[in-house]
Amino acid sequence: MSHNSEQAKRLDYLLAAFKEDSIQYSNLECGNTSEEKRMAVRSLMNIRMPKAIDERILNIQDEFLQEEAKEKGIISVNKIPTVKEEYGSKKKYADQLSIWQGDITRLSADAIVNAANSQMLGCFVPCHKCIDNAIHSAAGVELREACNQYMVQKRKVTPMYEEPTGKAMVTLGFNLPAKYVIHTVGPIVQWRVTDRLRQDLKNCYISCLTAAMEKGIRSIAFCCISTGEFRFPNEDAAEIAVETVKEFLGKHEEAFDRVIFNVFKDVDKQIYESLLS
Repeated sequence: MSHNSEQAKRLDYLLAAFKEDSIQYSNLECGNTSEEKRMAVRSLMNIRMPKAIDERILNIQDEFLQEEAKEKGIISVNKIPTVKEEYGSKKKYADQLSIWQGDITRLSADAIVNAANSQMLGCFVPCHKCIDNAIHSAAGVELREACNQYMVQKRKVTPMYEEPTGKAMVTLGFNLPAKYVIHTVGPIVQWRVTDRLRQDLKNCYISCLTAAMEKGIRSIAFCCISTGEFRFPNEDAAEIAVETVKEFLGKHEEAFDRVIFNVFKDVDKQIYESLLS
């Protein structure tokens, strides 16, 4: 059987399995194209509450997502130039820092950073364009279950526990090319950026780097924490990110081979280039 028909077979299986698993959406109708079916499967995964799932469904899901990751193209860290190599930067730590524009779920860094919310279970909005949704969708339903186990433990001590802003929690990456995901809750800007919000964002970077160092993680890719749905101004956020990472490397220079600032939008790429090139 060809590779494409094998993926198509897996997709049909997952669509039927996740429809049956959801009960509420067991009669969900979707189009016949592979793209429409894929959106339906992603939606069903997004809305699925953490709970046990049949081992066969998991195995097929894992095969499907790992093949999909290969199709998207896995990006190795050593294929990404440092800012020293790319821009001739002479700034401190230029040989340890990189800017990379693209889909963070393609990176095979030791860890990628997820901008989570205080419930820590991923985004439940079907096919939402936030990074939390993208990471959970590419990792598979095991990631939500791992996050849930963490929250269950926390709520044994503190009922109604919500993850505080500025902390970091590490899970496996499951079907992502990255070995680990580091989840952090960034600050939400309501009216204006205050010193407290700046410190909260700084704490996100410090917590992620500390958690990574404790795990022996040598390469880490940061998304632009808090700049999307959480409305932190892009330029301020980038300045805090770069400054905090440099400060951390100043104390723990040997801890990391590479720290990548992953950007998606052109505006963020330009901001990071202006700060690091």
